[in-house]
Amino acid sequence: MSRRAAVAVAAALALMVAAPAWAKKAVTGVVNLNTATASQLDELPGVGEAAVKRILEHRHKTPFKRIEELVKVKGFGKKKFEKLKPHLAVTGPTTIKVEGGGAKGQRPRAQR
Repeated sequence: MSRRAAVAVAAALALMVAAPAWAKKAVTGVVNLNTATASQLDELPGVGEAAVKRILEHRHKTPFKRIEELVKVKGFGKKKFEKLKPHLAVTGPTTIKVEGGGAKGQRPRAQR
């Protein structure tokens, strides 16, 4: 194998094995669905601007009584709810913290 080919193979393997920087994050704490700001809701993994807007609209009309009511909001099915469940609350303070990775741990928009 030529040197150039060996370097290409090594680079490809490194890219496949190494997790990208945007994927490395840890979310701790909870978000109160009734009192969290838009930026706090945006910290939830997999929740973007459009979903935040729908949550805010829903709680303006009908405050959340149980976290399970999130599935009534368009874009939040049972699967997504189960992923978010450890980070949801309807009482108490919002304490969410995101450590590591890029914004919300997602790829930069240019790479999507």
